[in-house]
Amino acid sequence: MSRLRIVTFNIAHGRGLAPIQGLTSPRKIRVNLRRIAAMLRRLDPDIVAMQEIDENSRWAGSFNHLDYLRVFGKFPHAVFGINNRRMGFLNLSYGNALLSRHVILETETVAFGKRRVGEKGFLFAELAVGARRVPFVNLHLHSSSRARRMRQLDLLVAWLRAKQRSSSHRWAIPPIVCGDFNTPATRDDATAALWGHLREYGDYIVRPQTGGTFPSPLPRRMLDFIFLPASCRHVECRVLRSMLSDHCPVVVEFTF
Repeated sequence: MSRLRIVTFNIAHGRGLAPIQGLTSPRKIRVNLRRIAAMLRRLDPDIVAMQEIDENSRWAGSFNHLDYLRVFGKFPHAVFGINNRRMGFLNLSYGNALLSRHVILETETVAFGKRRVGEKGFLFAELAVGARRVPFVNLHLHSSSRARRMRQLDLLVAWLRAKQRSSSHRWAIPPIVCGDFNTPATRDDATAALWGHLREYGDYIVRPQTGGTFPSPLPRRMLDFIFLPASCRHVECRVLRSMLSDHCPVVVEFTF
């Protein structure tokens, strides 16, 4: 059996608990990212899925946050999934990203729309875990509109079906899906809808089940989840209390 430890974490553009994007100095952003990297070294995860991470944005210090975390976190593999790009004086480039200790075989980025700021999307990757090919989705859904979240999930599920049909490679397990869902686990919103969609792959479990991930100083809402297929066993999950972002990171460990 293989054992994996996964972290999903919305890092809020590296600004920590600063309430307004763009008012944090590049020095403070670097200090905060080094603290995130130190936390990741302590946790020693196999895969880190991050949302709201910047490639080169003026409001986030104009440097590559993923490469910074890869170096200081000592990860051999990394990939960006950019959903937002804007050129010019107020340039920005950000979205989702993965850090991995396993080889990343294939990736694809899907943005849900065409806005240059505030767009959400998902990053798909296939990881080589031993001799197995493990599909992985890092997802960020719309923050304020339930209707948009539901349409975004429909797009994700349709994309996964097409991907599986067209792939020349066999997945070792059904897709692992994680990220910032921007909604608690209610019956009539995105988490329940995705759970229903994924039934075509078999039973899934969702973690965390209790507690909160947002806002990090006093977590009252659970917005960040990891969906695991039934072949994932001996699942352990915890939400870390952290002030490195407005979200708390979620850690899940399991065998498959």
